[in-house]
Amino acid sequence: MSDSFRDQLEVFENPNPQRNFSIEHHCPEFTSVCPKTGQPDFGTIQLTYIPDQMCVELKSLKMYLQSYRNEGIFYEAVTNRIMDDFLAVVKPRQATVKSSWTPRGGLNSHITVTYPNPE
Repeated sequence: MSDSFRDQLEVFENPNPQRNFSIEHHCPEFTSVCPKTGQPDFGTIQLTYIPDQMCVELKSLKMYLQSYRNEGIFYEAVTNRIMDDFLAVVKPRQATVKSSWTPRGGLNSHITVTYPNPE
C-alpha cells in the first residue's frame, strides 16, 4: 500500500543545490485510523529537511498526507512510513518527521524519526 501512496509525491529541482538550507512543512490536520479500534486519530505532522537535488512539491505532499485519512495504521508505523516514502522520492541530505497526536485515554504521543540516524 505504501507504494501507491508514495507515487503521489512529486518533486522539482532544488534552485540552490550548492547550499544547505532547511525547509519545514506542517500538517496540523493529519488524520488516520486506529487499526485496533477503527476510531479516527488526529495529529500534526512536521516534516523538516535539507534538500539535495530535489524539493517536494506542496500540493502532492498535501494529497499524499490526505491519503492516510482512512488508513488503519499505528502512530509509529505512519511516522516511519512517511519518512520512508519521503526518502525514496525526494532523496534529501537530511530529514526529520515528527508526529504529535491528540490525547486518547489521557495519553498523547510524539514520534520523531530522523535521517540519517543519529549516532
